[in-house]
Amino acid sequence: MSRIGKRPVPVPKGVDAKIDGQTVTAKGPKGEMAFVVNELCLVEMGENGVTVTPKDKSKPARSMWGMSRTQISNLFEGVSNGFTKKLELVGVGYRAQMKGKTLVLALGYSHDVEFDPPEGIDIKVGKPTEIEITGRDKQVVGEVAAKIRGFRPPEPYKGKGVRYEGEYIFRKEGKKK
Repeated sequence: MSRIGKRPVPVPKGVDAKIDGQTVTAKGPKGEMAFVVNELCLVEMGENGVTVTPKDKSKPARSMWGMSRTQISNLFEGVSNGFTKKLELVGVGYRAQMKGKTLVLALGYSHDVEFDPPEGIDIKVGKPTEIEITGRDKQVVGEVAAKIRGFRPPEPYKGKGVRYEGEYIFRKEGKKK
């Protein structure tokens, strides 16, 4: 039994939720999003919120149960508050700046790396070494953060590179004489 799937998803204040067949639609202050629940699960609107249950006791149905509930929860969270990922640039001369909608990164290469964010993603550069990525879709926010981190992942000897905020980098010992 899925411990996550058993709990109903409460609908936050300011969010309008509708269920049409297998499609859950949420409209809130950050916009409108929809999620299509797998046909192996039943989705219902109750007094406590949206409830997801498996149609039968098969392994695939139980696998989709908790995932569907979490996707609906992320849907409600995204249209009400949104999601944020923060990145840090560590290294001498590593900088980030915005030129219009384009993120320009100086990461120690012979050229600057330019990144155009996808639709629905906002990138802010507070300090030259901090990047904040916000959006309403958790998966897209994480994907954009991973792409930016992939331009110069942190290396294990000096820890230089682009890292998530608070990420621990396992440090290796350098060579000895």
